[in-house]
Parts: sequence; C-alpha cells; structure tokens
Amino acid sequence: MTRCDVVIRGGLVFDGAGSAPQVADVGIAGGKVVAVEVGLPDGGRTIEAAGKWVLPGMLDVHTHYDAEVLGSPGLGESVRHGVTTVVFGNCSLSTVYAGAEDCADMFARVEALPWDAVNAAVKEHKDWEDPQSYAASLAARPLGANVAALLGHSDIRVAVMGLGRSVEANVEPTAAELDRMRRMLGDALDAGFVGLSTIRSSFSKLEGKRYPTRQLPSTYASWREYAALNEILRQRNRVHQSTPNLTSRLEMARYFAQSAGRFRRPLKTTLIAAADVKADRTTARAAVAAAWLSNKLGGARFRWQHLPVPFEVYADGVDLVVFEEFGSGVAALNIRDVMKRSALLADEEYRRRFRKDLAKRFGPRVWHRDLHDAEIVACPDSGVIGKSFGQVAAERGIHPADALLDLTVAHGPALRWRTVIANDRDDVLDRLQLSPQVQVGFADSGAHLRNMAFYNFGLRMLERVHQRGFMPIEQAVHRLTGELADWYGLDAGHLRAGARADIAVIDPAGFDGSSAAYAEAPMPGIEVRRMVNRNDRAVAATLVNGHVLYEYGEFADGFGTEIHAGTFLRAR
Repeated sequence: MTRCDVVIRGGLVFDGAGSAPQVADVGIAGGKVVAVEVGLPDGGRTIEAAGKWVLPGMLDVHTHYDAEVLGSPGLGESVRHGVTTVVFGNCSLSTVYAGAEDCADMFARVEALPWDAVNAAVKEHKDWEDPQSYAASLAARPLGANVAALLGHSDIRVAVMGLGRSVEANVEPTAAELDRMRRMLGDALDAGFVGLSTIRSSFSKLEGKRYPTRQLPSTYASWREYAALNEILRQRNRVHQSTPNLTSRLEMARYFAQSAGRFRRPLKTTLIAAADVKADRTTARAAVAAAWLSNKLGGARFRWQHLPVPFEVYADGVDLVVFEEFGSGVAALNIRDVMKRSALLADEEYRRRFRKDLAKRFGPRVWHRDLHDAEIVACPDSGVIGKSFGQVAAERGIHPADALLDLTVAHGPALRWRTVIANDRDDVLDRLQLSPQVQVGFADSGAHLRNMAFYNFGLRMLERVHQRGFMPIEQAVHRLTGELADWYGLDAGHLRAGARADIAVIDPAGFDGSSAAYAEAPMPGIEVRRMVNRNDRAVAATLVNGHVLYEYGEFADGFGTEIHAGTFLRAR
C-alpha cells in the first residue's frame, strides 16, 4: 500500500458506531483513514498510542462560535479537548443574513458576549450575502475544527421584517415576508445547513441602544409561522433546534405535536435541556418520560440536549443569565451603566422586591435561588472569600439577599461567585446519559465567557464512564461521535477505512480529576479573560482532515492561521 501520511500505532481503536474496540494501527493518507489493522509500516509521521484510546473526533452540537470563528477560525478551545466538529447557529442566532449591529444586539445579552466584539467581527469579516457564500467563506478560512451550521430564525426574521417590527408583539409577517423566510430557509438547506434554530424563552433579551429589554425576534413568532418553516425541515429531513419557554410548559405539547410522525414524516427536533435541576427535582424524569411517550406513541424524532457534567456557573456581581428569570433580576440587568445599576440595587423598595422574588418557591425556574448555596470566590473584601452569601448574612445579621446586593454595590463586577444549578447527582446523571431520549450537547461553547466553561464536556463524560462504569466505553464514544453525526446528517463521527481522518487520541492516564478545575485564559482579539478548561494530560493528539493540530497542550505551528484543516460540513 502507499505509505501513509500519518500512522497512529497500537491504540485501542473505537469506531464511533458502538462496536467493541480493537487494538490496531490507524493509517491516514490524503485526509482519509485508509486502513485500520495491525502491523502498518511507519508513516511520514507516526504517533505511538499504546495504552491510549483512538476514537473519532467528538462533536459539539450546541455552540455559539458564530462570531468567534470569523476572527479566530482555529477554535482552539474545542480542538484541544478532542472536538473536531462543531455546530453553531443555535437558539435562533446566526450571522448569515442580518447586519453587524443587528447581530450584536441579538447575541450580546443572551449569550453574554461583548457587543463591540460581535459587531466588529461581523462588520470586518462579512463577505457573504447568502447561505451558499457564507458556507464558502467559512470553508476558505484556516479552520481548526470542522464547522456545521443551523440557520437562526431570529436572523432571517430581522432580515425580512427589520429589527423593530420583528420584536413587536402581535405583529406577524405578511404572506410575502413569510414566503421570503421560507425561501431563505430552503436556500440554507440547499447550501448544506443542518436545519433551523428557534427560541421561545422569555429570558432571552436584546442588547444595544435601539430595543433594549425586548426579547429575541424568534420569541414573537406565532406557531403558524413555526409550522410553515418546520414543514420545509420535515420534507428535507433536517433538524429543528429550539429553546422552550419555561414559563409555559404547556407549550411543550406543541413541540411534540410538530415532531410527531404517525401519519407523516417526523420532524427531527432537539431542545434544551435534559437536566437534573436543583430547583425542581421532578424535571429530569418528567422530561425524559414525555419524550419517550412522544417518540413511542407519536412517532416523533425528539431529543433533549444534555450537558453530561455538573452545571456550574459563575457570576460577576449580578451579571448572570439566571437573573432573567424574575422581575427584579431583569430590572437590574436592564441597566447596563454600573453606577445607575448600583443605585437601583441600593434602593430599599427594590430590595424588598428582590427578597420576595428570591423567596418564591413555586413556578418554573432554573436557579434554585438559595444564597447559602452560592460561594464567593473573589472579592476586594478578602474576608468574604470562600463563604456563601448566607454565611456572610448570618455574620452581619442581615438577609442573604442583602448580603449579595451590598457586596455588589460595594464591589460591582469585582465580586465573583459560583453555584451549581443542576446535574449534581451522579446516579441521575448516569440515567440521563443512558437514555435514548437524550443526546449529549448543550455546552454553549463560545458563549457566556465569564459564566461557564464546558468545552471539555466529552472528555469529562468519558472520564465519568471510565471511573463509574455505568456504560461500556464504546457506547459512551458512540454517544459523543457517531450517534450525533448520524442524527445531524454530517460526515463525521466514525473511524473506519474511507472516513474523514478526524480523530482524537485520548490518554486515560490523564483522567485525574483536573478536567473539572477552574481555569481562565485571554480570548483572542478581545480584552476578556474567559473561563476555559485545561486537562492537557488527557488529550494525546487531535487530528482534523489528517492534520495533527494538537498534542498534549501544544498546538501545531500555523494552527488557526496557515493550516487549513477543517471545512464547512454540509448535511447529507
């Protein structure tokens, strides 16, 4: 046989389809896997993998890299963790049609991204006018990971109706405007987009000076509008991704009805999120049961997205999306000026409302609102570090809510604290990760830069499985690779002769618990130190299209600037 460009020798090879692994060599030539067998001769480059796992590169199907990929196309925070394919355009947000200012207004608040950074990225790099040229533009960049895209409903709604009309309650698109949106979606599917993303969450707000505090455009659409767009997805067997409105759980029935396929082709539907929420321990079981009924009895193709690790979040003062859940929290977040916000937080009438909102124990919510379960990790007042707001309140003889507000008024974003809002029970996590009604996703990679970091969710799931043994390793690999690739219709997630050479070499000796440790790093091109993950001993190598991009904490020369490894993956 022709000499291979790369040979990965002697590793335990997982095919991504769930088959039992085998010790073998993997030969790569021309960006493809050409052989999986024992005894291959050395290649131009040989990677010794004895004692390591060789698996298809993992997929991250819920990211918000839409702006970041324009200026930093390597997407190194994913590549360094064995992720070789990412999907963006989630939650109704994409940058295909809308202009720079509209994109910044839509992305900044809900995804906790700097408005100026989003605006500048789209304004500087936009050289496309439609989905086809957008895909070509991305493919021409020095991508690290492969990219695939959903078309954002808010994106096309703004492009057709204008931002002002698109966020007016009870204003529906005209028949001509709806037809144009349908054509836009059809053009995107023709260009290989995996589907459409929408959002119903009332917590998702605009940023900017024009329509601050309005919700994202997609939330104002009627179900008639959704149905018109979903019909195109159904005909083409593409995906509808959405975020439901937690304040109206009866709306879930509409998603199930749209997905149902007893007398028609089912609509592939994926929603966030299957989570063991501290605020309501019935949520996870009820969500999985409802999805099972919908799929079994209604013939639906419905999946909940699931983060397979504890859902730990950080906040600087009150800058955290969970404050969007209640009126007084929204009032604080609506004020972007630090001095004006501090004045509000110091007002006693406001504080009464805030205390009342935190005390509510009924109604749908994500945050448990227990300030005894909120640890201060940084503050100019060093005496409070390591304590909860509840402990500080007890020492000062005040209400825990006043402890949070006092410290925020005094120190603003220099007050940093953390809590776990979901997925804190191992046995429930095990059941969720075994459920066929759940797909592994919802890392929100590229967003919430100071609030959370789950770029390494796949590694952490493999580490959990390795340590706890609640499923075979090959099944966990399948859930992170081939299962996702097949569901989204992408040429990824499998390791076999003829497949793309997108591969992660995992060193289980690096599963030492460090993957859950807190870390920060500068974000390229932005004056922000974002939360990241670091577990450099666990990833021996990441390869995309046969290029060795990363090894044990080091990126290849030219990564993200000269090496064109990844591409735009078009849905089959």
